[in-house]
Amino acid sequence: MSAPTLLILYGSQTGTAQDTAERIGRQAQRRRMQVRVEALDIYNVNFWRFVFRKSLPAGSLCRLDYAVLGLGDSSYPRFNFVAKKLHKRLMQLGASVLLPVGLADDQHDLGADGVIDPWITSFWEKVLSLYPPPAGQSPIRDDEPLPPRYVFQFVDDVTENVADRLRVPQQPISPSPTHPFLAKVVFNERVTKASHFQDVRHIEFDITGSSIEFTAGDVVLMRPSNTRENVEQFCQLLRLDPDRQFTLSPTNSATCSIPARLAQPCTVRCLAETFLDIAAVPRRSFFELLATFATDEREREKLAEFSSAQGQDELHSYCNRPRRTALEVLTDFPHTTAELSVDYLLDLFPEIQPRSFSIASSLQAHPNRIQILLAVVQYKTKMYLPRKGLCSSWLASLDPRLGDVFVPLWVKKGSMKFPKDPETPVVMVGPGTGVAPFRAALQERIAQGKTANVLFFGCRSQSKDFYCSAEWEEMVKAGQLTLFTAFSRDQEDKIYVQQRVKEQAVLLWDLIVNKNAYFYIAGNAKQMPTAVCDALKEGFRSQGGMSSSQADEMLVAMERAGRFQSETWS
Repeated sequence: MSAPTLLILYGSQTGTAQDTAERIGRQAQRRRMQVRVEALDIYNVNFWRFVFRKSLPAGSLCRLDYAVLGLGDSSYPRFNFVAKKLHKRLMQLGASVLLPVGLADDQHDLGADGVIDPWITSFWEKVLSLYPPPAGQSPIRDDEPLPPRYVFQFVDDVTENVADRLRVPQQPISPSPTHPFLAKVVFNERVTKASHFQDVRHIEFDITGSSIEFTAGDVVLMRPSNTRENVEQFCQLLRLDPDRQFTLSPTNSATCSIPARLAQPCTVRCLAETFLDIAAVPRRSFFELLATFATDEREREKLAEFSSAQGQDELHSYCNRPRRTALEVLTDFPHTTAELSVDYLLDLFPEIQPRSFSIASSLQAHPNRIQILLAVVQYKTKMYLPRKGLCSSWLASLDPRLGDVFVPLWVKKGSMKFPKDPETPVVMVGPGTGVAPFRAALQERIAQGKTANVLFFGCRSQSKDFYCSAEWEEMVKAGQLTLFTAFSRDQEDKIYVQQRVKEQAVLLWDLIVNKNAYFYIAGNAKQMPTAVCDALKEGFRSQGGMSSSQADEMLVAMERAGRFQSETWS
């Protein structure tokens, strides 16, 4: 039997699935298997659309052995839905399942690793029983570094021209992750009072000449840059000249290609500033690779512990709980850091992931502009320096009053869809920055003459964080909006949007049952969405004389018909 080829495909938004896929890929390399690790969206076919084509015969994949591992969070509806659906479809097409679908859960006591670790162990047991290695072939030891994915070739020192890196292409192309549009920041204003604990920004970007089009519910994506201070620390720790230029060569061109958005040649500064996620909380794979370079016994033992399944509680206490960054880890392991080879930088640090934001404006109200509402992330842990969100802090720091600043961005369709019928009412529940997509929807609908709009907005204080209050007031006066507000801290008893939804049971029953209204929720995924759904179903019971199960069924039916939609985030 010929040696098997392992293809690992991942779909990742936060980078966790990619990290897991690459971890399995490294384990395959240690077992001397031919392996490729690729993102689903750059695989040589449109994977999802292809696999679900109805014209595919039942036995299309009869020569394929497969296993599916899903990474999810059971606090969200439709937990690991994609993994379950893909697993079922591959079986329908005749593929042979190696082991039951793995359903990793962030809510597990040990996090996703509580499922990932035993699933991977079972996977290799099954694979090696079906495809035993040739006699006499031993795996590469865990303490021996694998070959790097890329080799750095330094070229003559040339000072980087930042203008070259930010040059807008002469021929406009459709903006994408590999070819984002460099949008000029028009304004960047704080919309919460200075005395308020949370810094929230209203930011506008000029997209003139981009060919970008979008509708209400769509999202804008952008990749942030690391701070100058972190880039300098990175170069000092690894003893690299930030202005030095290099090119990359893959060590195995059959299984690895140069990242499309990384310039060739590139400076070390550009790599550290715009590509490597050097300020992220490192994952377990970071410690696994570091351990292979450790020569100091104490550091090697600690890194080996953090890399092991048994050491995950210790790693969580050291790294995840205090949100310790990769740079801070390297500082804590100076002897190992000194041993690192530059060729392993792209193996050690993940690529900066794009961040997505609900677009908070309509092209019909603001032509050639994209606006967002951004909550700046900053908090304290036991670490000396406060923790900061990479993208939100970077965006907040961009001040167009000091000169032209640009942000690389692109747009994709969002999950929310709004009704085309001008008579169909929409009910929107958007506390805090969750109101962003509804601002876009209201601007778009009002421009189209659609005035059957209801908005439930909630925040802490009417005087401190009531976003877009003047706009809502104008819409209400013009008869284009019915507004209900909940200011949780403006009175002794806290009031939230779900209470306002409960109070308006008569109105909502009439809109939903008699006028076919659509109902939307956007915002933080903690308790709000469930509480709003419970309030809505309570209205179904009180106004429609329904039992609890009937109210549940009504909401499910609305969701299936597209009349109940939610977009939440943690």
